[in-house]
Amino acid sequence: MNVRYNTTSLEDFEREPFSTQGVTRDVYRMGHGPAVLILSEMPGITPLVAEFARRVAAQGLRVVVPHLFGNDGATPTLAQNLKAAAQVCVSREFTLFASGRSSPVTSWLRDLARAEHESNGGPGVGVVGMCLTGGFALAMMVDPVVVAPVLSQPSLPASPFAKSDLGVSAGDLEKIKRRAADGVCVLAYRFTGDKKAPAERFERLRQELGDAFIGVEIDSSPSNPWGYPANAHSVLTEHLGDRAGSPTQQALEQVLRFFVERLKA
Repeated sequence: MNVRYNTTSLEDFEREPFSTQGVTRDVYRMGHGPAVLILSEMPGITPLVAEFARRVAAQGLRVVVPHLFGNDGATPTLAQNLKAAAQVCVSREFTLFASGRSSPVTSWLRDLARAEHESNGGPGVGVVGMCLTGGFALAMMVDPVVVAPVLSQPSLPASPFAKSDLGVSAGDLEKIKRRAADGVCVLAYRFTGDKKAPAERFERLRQELGDAFIGVEIDSSPSNPWGYPANAHSVLTEHLGDRAGSPTQQALEQVLRFFVERLKA
């Protein structure tokens, strides 16, 4: 796949293609240790997504960031968002609006996860999905190699009539529930005012997964003490902020601990 990328923001990552199921994508890697797949939000592998990956790698982990859409390394702009959205909308690999279906791209990602586990060892791999890819980490749980899934502002299906839908098939959901019953925990994050990642989706996850689901909802109401805007969406990147002790900084620290505890124990 011919991908444009910004060498300045990604120059410290290794970049090489990975092929499976007849599809080849560039994959960016950094660090050493058990693998964590980082699935970018719209419009792609932005500088802030890359910075989050560096933080994960600093924990003694191997970060694996596959190209899924957009221009790798580019700073988000309206034009970049529109271009990435157009790519996703015409792709058959992403299920954007349909209920009760897993996006086909998650099958490709599971192959990547298994390959990284074979190469890097450990008890399994971690996965963090963001926004459009948020629910992919849940769908990938059907594979036993995924032992540390994180859902950051899961936004699919993007339909006002599917707010409680989890973006996975009924068969996959049963497998996910069995894995949760066997001890696999799921972390998830959203801002309370985020309509792209509705509260109904978190409530459904609580109902289906019980105590295995740890959902963190960060106050973004007009009176919130940390000044998060009403449209706050990206917990681990754009709206992370740098104020020590803030709910988003605590979320970041919780994610890093989760990966270390699950993958390096």
